[in-house]
Amino acid sequence: MNRAFRLIVQLGILSLATWNIAFGEDASIVSITTPRGVQQSFILIKPEHAIASVILFAGGGGNLRLSRTPPPQVGPYAFVAGNFLVRSREKFAAHDFMVAVIDAPSDQQRGMSGSFRLSTEHAIDIGAIADYLKRQADVPVWLVGTSAGSWSAARGAIAAGRDGIAAGSIDGLVLTSTVTRIAPGSSLARRFPEFARDYPDGVISMALPEIKLPTLIVSHEEDACEFTPAADAPALAKRLTGAARVATVLLSGGDPPISDPCEAYAAHGYYGIEEQAVDRIAEFITANSKRGP
Repeated sequence: MNRAFRLIVQLGILSLATWNIAFGEDASIVSITTPRGVQQSFILIKPEHAIASVILFAGGGGNLRLSRTPPPQVGPYAFVAGNFLVRSREKFAAHDFMVAVIDAPSDQQRGMSGSFRLSTEHAIDIGAIADYLKRQADVPVWLVGTSAGSWSAARGAIAAGRDGIAAGSIDGLVLTSTVTRIAPGSSLARRFPEFARDYPDGVISMALPEIKLPTLIVSHEEDACEFTPAADAPALAKRLTGAARVATVLLSGGDPPISDPCEAYAAHGYYGIEEQAVDRIAEFITANSKRGP
């Protein structure tokens, strides 16, 4: 497949993703003011009887460019519209999970930088979303991140019980296609120079021993993205020394890639096995969610 044809296919899929967000589901767009005074928007899907809630963090800059103009939709130039978690949101809702798909906050409209994803400010916003979901349904709240979104999910889990996130607001963590390598001179190092300097092993370099929550690591054994190799899952799990439980899931198969290796429509984004990936995540969340007093 030549590059021009691949680009046409990818743009077509992106258009379909945007169409689905605009017309294909019973969803709304919610915008809340967080304690630091910014607007935080997200797609919200509320099943009738939620058994858990999931906060989904897309990769890249995480900028969905959500529009509240009826019908609610992702902006036409939102690069992450086809992200694994974004396009799989209804699959999470089918497991009776309340779903919040996070946009970049109002002061990060060019996209969330690496330093912002690791900041206290971001943790405060995550805590505000978790509190909102708890008010909608008093069920466990889980953070689920993919690719660069794994930084956000891990940051929220580290901050649970401090840094603006009240104790008990966050109940679990799921990391998928986790960033674990930032080679000097790579495109990711150029985009996030602070990570290449301070976090050469990506999420592995974060304060993971401080996480107390049950944690699931999901990888695709054919993920060809240089930043998220499945081979690093054991090293990632080994760092989670304080977690209530740690499990890893290694998936395989799917459809032939029609995007670059680090983009959504390849093994990196569980292309063709989205349902299997969500099912495995849902099994872990259901089995490790505490309910009641």
